[in-house]
Amino acid sequence: MSLLDPFFTPFECKTLKLANRFLMAPMSRYFAPGGVLTQESVDYYRRRIEGGVGGVITEAVAIDRPGSVAADTVPSFYGEEALAAWDRARIDVQGAGGAIIPQLWHVGGCTDFNFPDSPHPPLESPSGLVGPGIEGGRVMTAQDVDEVIASFVRGALDAQRLGFDAIELHGAHGYLFDQFFWDVTNKREDSYGGSDIASRVRFAAETVAAIRAAAGPDFTIIFRVSQWKTYMYEAKIATTPAELEQWLAPLADAGVDIFHCSERRFWEAAFPDEDDRNLAGWTKRIIGKPTITVGSVGLDRDLMQDFVEGQSVPTLKSLDELARRFDRGDFDLVALGRVLLADPNWLTKVRSGATDQLKPYSRECMDTLY
Repeated sequence: MSLLDPFFTPFECKTLKLANRFLMAPMSRYFAPGGVLTQESVDYYRRRIEGGVGGVITEAVAIDRPGSVAADTVPSFYGEEALAAWDRARIDVQGAGGAIIPQLWHVGGCTDFNFPDSPHPPLESPSGLVGPGIEGGRVMTAQDVDEVIASFVRGALDAQRLGFDAIELHGAHGYLFDQFFWDVTNKREDSYGGSDIASRVRFAAETVAAIRAAAGPDFTIIFRVSQWKTYMYEAKIATTPAELEQWLAPLADAGVDIFHCSERRFWEAAFPDEDDRNLAGWTKRIIGKPTITVGSVGLDRDLMQDFVEGQSVPTLKSLDELARRFDRGDFDLVALGRVLLADPNWLTKVRSGATDQLKPYSRECMDTLY
């Protein structure tokens, strides 16, 4: 019996139906010239389903708001040509027996981490800030807020119309939704700001509610959250479980079905003074919605260490901990990231015991669509 066997049970939440509990995590790839996905990218996604995961959450995609992304090789999720390419990916992934979930993205005031000099339209953010004293984007007006919400709705409806299994809203890692959540980057004095997290979550909650109203009650909405930001790993939005509830309950009430809780290392406690649950575990305990856990599954260190140190060695030492937390009911789904970049068949190999055949992750994996 494999350590992973308990994860090979079906999961269903409204339109999202998965054969097992593993997803491919969203990872930006920058292989979409002019914003249009290529056949190589379509094949790349299909191979992960053929390698055993139940579904893929796509790389983050641009909504039809100028400046929603800051690099011209990020795939667009609007326009006839770009949507036709995404529909080919949907057909291939679903034809291989998997689910596919586009991750809708607005970067706010952040230039692109990987391509900081890439040309892009002017950026926008809640208060012209992307970090403590770090300027980024023009300050959004109330009209801007309304227009961004409408853009997310159009993206969600296109996904639903084309037959995608769900959508995910990228609300983590310091991007637009997160810039509203964090008191460091949200200094607004209108109803979208304030010292209370319940006020700062309003923009995201209104976006979710608008999508829910337009798409109806049965289309699955996933929302990705994190405490950490790129290069600001110790940042906190919620410092206690009570604050976590104030942050996420309005999103659940607005219509979020599943919370995707991003952490650099899934085994670390979200609130060490309380117990060993990670962000996904605490979210499920408090909010009661299904959760996805993610963060260095199957590897010996987190992504940013890899950028500095190079190759990350495959390791199964964390899988016992993953299984223990799953058995405890901390989360419902697991997102796999870098291990699938290195080896699309990682899951099949681990389950079958062919661990000597696993391919290590290295920074060079980012340079190919293997």
